[in-house]
Amino acid sequence: MTKLSVNINKIATLRNARGGNNPDVLKVALDCERFGAQGITVHPRPDERHIRRQDVLDLRPRLTTEFNIEGYPSPEFIELVRLVVPVQVTLVPDAPGQLTSNHGWDTKTHLDFLTDVTDRFHEKGIRVSIFVDADPEMVGYAARTGADRVELYTEPYASMYPKDREAAVAPFVRASEEAHRLGLGLNMGHDLSLVNLRYLRERIPYIDECSIGHALVCDALYLGLEETIRRYRECLA
Repeated sequence: MTKLSVNINKIATLRNARGGNNPDVLKVALDCERFGAQGITVHPRPDERHIRRQDVLDLRPRLTTEFNIEGYPSPEFIELVRLVVPVQVTLVPDAPGQLTSNHGWDTKTHLDFLTDVTDRFHEKGIRVSIFVDADPEMVGYAARTGADRVELYTEPYASMYPKDREAAVAPFVRASEEAHRLGLGLNMGHDLSLVNLRYLRERIPYIDECSIGHALVCDALYLGLEETIRRYRECLA
């Protein structure tokens, strides 16, 4: 079964736009779980422009599904994740001021660094996923770090899907097969939506988890949060 992890960054962005606590990030996260989400994802950035450190601390004791914290493994990030001990940490190569994730790790170049970071999280019993492009070589070097999973960066798939879905999914099938061969768990994330999600799941049946935020929150404006989560779950069934 492929799990749906809802990324609630955009909920925090909306809250931060006006100050105060409306919408309530914790309440929305708990509602997502109640409506069928099997995980909650957050990406706390150094400038706290959406998810804040305090949000992470508030969420951890209240969530009943898998908590996934993603981010660049700076000393501050590592400290926070080791303090909170989520089910999963996803390592992304984002620069501090980056608008959104737009590439995966060069796991060959950063092998030693990622190995050290993975070891530090494993000391706390945290599952480690490394964000990579759909490149079998990068998947292979991710496995050498000792990571438990890779998350394939799916924006290229989403961009090409309307033009040629078979060509769009082909590199993801190859990278997924390599991950599967190496015994790595497999996550997907970025720009997945109700338009392109079902086909991806059909072509790659052993995806463990899809982390979806922006499109899901946008759909919820029209469909409502409960119905939106139901439809995304249906795509992953």
